[in-house]
Amino acid sequence: MAAGKQNQNRELSPAEPRPTLSSPESDELYLLSAVQKGNLDAFSQLVHRYQDRLYNALTRFLDSPEDAQDVMQEALMSAFANARNFKGQSRFYTWIYRIAMNHAIDLHRRKKPRQALSIHREGASDWIASSKEDAPEHAIEHEEDRQLIRTALKILSAEHRMVIVMKELDDMRYEEIAEVLEVPVGTVRSRLHRARSELKTILEKLAPTGE
Repeated sequence: MAAGKQNQNRELSPAEPRPTLSSPESDELYLLSAVQKGNLDAFSQLVHRYQDRLYNALTRFLDSPEDAQDVMQEALMSAFANARNFKGQSRFYTWIYRIAMNHAIDLHRRKKPRQALSIHREGASDWIASSKEDAPEHAIEHEEDRQLIRTALKILSAEHRMVIVMKELDDMRYEEIAEVLEVPVGTVRSRLHRARSELKTILEKLAPTGE
């Protein structure tokens, strides 16, 4: 039995020794090579680097820490099971982010949007005005604004919600979003424009007409 375990460990080890001095990029490639051979420890090391960032992104998208935790676990299991299919054409985080968001979209579509108990006109106006300026992130500085945006995001279509979360809340570059969505940067820009327009319409409907 012991000999069998030793043989298994040798099979799961990377083909090359881990470089003692390396850049984060080359070290990630080394770990990915090990993961593709079935090395769970290497996968755990990669996950440890990105799990907090991934969890926060999922929490923003799903607006539920519990759902975010469940989706992240599903995504991690799926990523490890399909590691051999990863071609290295993007960063590991981009790849696993894509897997996680696909799981999150499936869950989001199954859930009905919830309505907030109170809506503030001022918060809606701030977001609508900033949307016209194509820079709405400053509207999320105040708690009332954040609560209103969370309510509107629950109603937003899943695809538009994802691009809003990636750009406005996760502060991802257009190029990073394009990698996740596997579309050209120009498509990202147009999709973000449509997402902001849809969000603006939702906020106008949510906001009361008078004080």
